[in-house]
Amino acid sequence: MKLLLDEQQSRRVAEILRREGHDVVALNERPRQKPLSDAEVLEAAIVERRAVVSENAGDFSVLHRRWIERGRSHYGIVLTSSRRFPRRRDSPTPVLAALRALLRANPGEDALRARLSG
Repeated sequence: MKLLLDEQQSRRVAEILRREGHDVVALNERPRQKPLSDAEVLEAAIVERRAVVSENAGDFSVLHRRWIERGRSHYGIVLTSSRRFPRRRDSPTPVLAALRALLRANPGEDALRARLSG
């Protein structure tokens, strides 16, 4: 499985996971002219065949439902929470451990296809 980390996620998490051999990119590693809407983030992930990792539970839940209702698919949406995984630039350990486990448990590109998980 490949991951696209939404803007709340640290680029450091993506860098560490890539060093471990995983295909993970963070939005905040990419140069862009303007912030992307959540729909644009999901579209980018679909083009790249990636699951999205985001804290925007409300927005991505609605997008997921709309995509499915329209007969569209995506490569997965993984919802995180800053309460469950506090953001700390000096130590991204909690979210890093959770993403490692997710990647190990779901190695196939389609492992989370059309699924919303959190």
